[in-house]
Amino acid sequence: MPQPSFTRPYRGVFPVVPSIFDESGKLDLEGQLRAVDFMIDAGSDGLCILANFSEQFVLTDDEREVIMQKVLDHVAARVPVIVTTTHFATHICAERSRRAQDAGAAMVMIMPPYHGATIRVSEKGIYEFYRAVSDAIDIPIMIQDAPVAGTPLSAPVLARMAQEIPNVAYFKIEVPGAAAKLRELLALGGDAIEGPWDGEEAITLMADLDAGGTGAMTGGAYADGIRQIIDPYAAGRREDAMQAYERWLPLINYENRQCGLLACKALMKEGGVIRSDTARLPLQPIHPDTRKGLIELARRLDPLVLRWG
Repeated sequence: MPQPSFTRPYRGVFPVVPSIFDESGKLDLEGQLRAVDFMIDAGSDGLCILANFSEQFVLTDDEREVIMQKVLDHVAARVPVIVTTTHFATHICAERSRRAQDAGAAMVMIMPPYHGATIRVSEKGIYEFYRAVSDAIDIPIMIQDAPVAGTPLSAPVLARMAQEIPNVAYFKIEVPGAAAKLRELLALGGDAIEGPWDGEEAITLMADLDAGGTGAMTGGAYADGIRQIIDPYAAGRREDAMQAYERWLPLINYENRQCGLLACKALMKEGGVIRSDTARLPLQPIHPDTRKGLIELARRLDPLVLRWG
């Protein structure tokens, strides 16, 4: 498939698309595409699929392929789509990344190789891992620096990879002290850092923007709310951005601290975007009282997700 043409650097709000299942836990492809349409209508500058908040760890390889192809075909280059291709094995990650590129992905997002709580790869191994994936593709790589991997990735190491590995250009920083790390990364990496991005549902978004962040990868339910923060900030209206951050932070915090990846689908079901907010076992559903609190906070803000359906 010819690669779509998008303006780089990519900036703005690129929320994670949830994987939609029916009540029995099977893929709901109709619901999947409705979720994508809603997220674009809500103002997403781009999308990310098959991430951790997409429950990528409960999908078979065949299901990953189906979701990737269906979503990329359906989006039809309306917005750039990032495909998460994380895998421990270098050659499998490279093959996944090449298939994503061939299907029309604008970028791939990859965590450093890890397995469980203790199996880690040396700094040299991590460098060679990303170099091999870069050699296999022509689109940008976003390194996801997140606590779930348990892999230390210092700012000097990240900056070196950006400077020496051609396609390593974007960084989703969602570790404690993210703003300080973004600031150091930009100071060390200079122009090689095409995309310093915020993650973790945008809970530290204002600090990360002040540190030089230019993008946010958030949960998928309210890109319209995150845009209210990022757009004025990018236009130089920091006070307006701060006021919007103050309005949306209680909901962001509730998603991050109380509901996690289940928040997005709960809000989408409440608003009629999808029929079921089922998560695959062993993940457990949100407690009814927790769900009630999430909806209560969201209704105060009137996000599109509660009206789109």
